[in-house]
Amino acid sequence: MSDASRRSNLPPLALHVPEPKFRPGDTVDFAQVAVPPVDAARRPDTADAAHGFHELAFGLVRVLDMDGTAGGQWDPRISPDLKRQMLRNMALTRAFDERMFRAQRQGKTSFYMKSLGEEAVSVGAAAALASDDMVFPSYRQQGILISRGCPLTDMMNQIYSNRGDKLQGKQLPIMYSEKGYSFFSISGNLTTQYPQAVGWAMASAAKGDTRIAATWCGEGSTAEGDFHSACTFASVYRAPVIFNVVNNQWAISSFSGFAGAEATTFAARAIGYGIAGIRVDGNDVLAVYAATLWAAERARTNAGPTLIEHFTYRAEGHSTSDDPGQYRSEGEPNAWPLGDPIKRLKAHLITIGEWDEERHDAMDREVAEQVKAAQKEAEKNGILGHGLHQPLDSLFDGVFEEMPWHLREQQAQMLAEEEASGRPWARK
Repeated sequence: MSDASRRSNLPPLALHVPEPKFRPGDTVDFAQVAVPPVDAARRPDTADAAHGFHELAFGLVRVLDMDGTAGGQWDPRISPDLKRQMLRNMALTRAFDERMFRAQRQGKTSFYMKSLGEEAVSVGAAAALASDDMVFPSYRQQGILISRGCPLTDMMNQIYSNRGDKLQGKQLPIMYSEKGYSFFSISGNLTTQYPQAVGWAMASAAKGDTRIAATWCGEGSTAEGDFHSACTFASVYRAPVIFNVVNNQWAISSFSGFAGAEATTFAARAIGYGIAGIRVDGNDVLAVYAATLWAAERARTNAGPTLIEHFTYRAEGHSTSDDPGQYRSEGEPNAWPLGDPIKRLKAHLITIGEWDEERHDAMDREVAEQVKAAQKEAEKNGILGHGLHQPLDSLFDGVFEEMPWHLREQQAQMLAEEEASGRPWARK
C-alpha cells in the first residue's frame, strides 16, 4: 500500500490565517481581555534567576486600579510630586502630538506619528531610567525626549526639516537624534535599534561603565530577525539592556495576531532566551515606572536583560498616512478596557487628595500654550514648501568622515546643474 493510500482517510492540510475580532462596523466587546487585580502579580527580588518567575510573562503587572486607587507589590510608592511630573509630561506629549498632527494636515510638514493612548510607555520609563542611560527608541517614544527636557522647538525644527534642524533635513520627520539627551537616532527600518542597543550595552559593560541601555519596538516588529539576534546576544552575554515591546494591538493595518499574539504573549518570548520577561499594563504609568525601575536595577547589578511587554492600545492611526477606519472598528479606542493613561493617573491623584479638576484644567491650558509658543518659534525657521532650508552643497555632508570621489563628482554635477538653471533650487 502506498503512503498516499494510507493517508486517504486524513483531512487535507490547512493553514490558519489570523483574523482580528472586530472589523469596521462591528460592535466591540473586549470581554476576552483578562484584567487581573492589582495585587495578582508578585514582585520578585531583582537578583532572582529569570526562570523563577515565568508567570509574570503571562499575567499583567498593575498598580493603578480603575477606581483611582493604587496597590499590589509593584506599587512604587513614589512622591506625589513625581506623579504630578509624570502627569504633566504625558499631557505635554499629548498636546505636542495634537499640534504637530494639525501642522501636518495644514501642509507644514509631510508626516507625523502620534502616541495617543501610549504616553505612559515612554513617560513612565523615562522617569525610572537615569538621564544618561542610552535609549534606542522606535518612532512613538517622543515622550522620552519631552520628559528629559529636550526643547520642543528643537523637536519641531526636525519635524519641519527647516533651517533650525540639527539633522539638516536628512531624516524623515519625527526621526529625532539627540546625543545630548542620550537618545539614539530613530530609524524607519524596523527593529534595527534592538541589536544596536545590545551592542551599546555590551560596550558599556566592557568599559566598566554604570550606564545601561533601553530599546523599544512595536509588537509587529518582534517578527523581524534583528529582534531575535538581539535577544540571543543579550542572553549569552547578560547585556545590561531593557527590551520594551509596545503591544498596541496593531502594526499599521495588521493586527497583533500576525506577529504571534494568538499563540502566547510577547513577554513569553523572553522565556525561550532565558531572560526575564514581564507583561505590564501599558496604560498604567506607575506600573510602567515600577517595571522599568526593577529591570534597570537588574541590568545595573549584572543580573541580565529584561523584556517588558507593554499591553496597550494605539488610539489613533499608525501615522498621518493611515486611516484606521478602513481596517478596524471605530469603537475600539473607547472600548479598550485599560482606559486612558492620563485619565487614570489624574483619577489616582484626585483620589489621594493631591490633585483636582481646576489644577488639571490649568495644566492643560499651560501645556497647550507652551506647545503653541514653541511652534511659533520653530516656524520662524521655515516649514515645508517654503524653499530649500539648508545649503544645497551640504546635501552630501555627514555620510562619510571623508567624502569619497564618487560623491564629490555627484556634488559637483548637482551644483553645476543648479548654476546652469539660472535660478537657485531653493526658490523652485
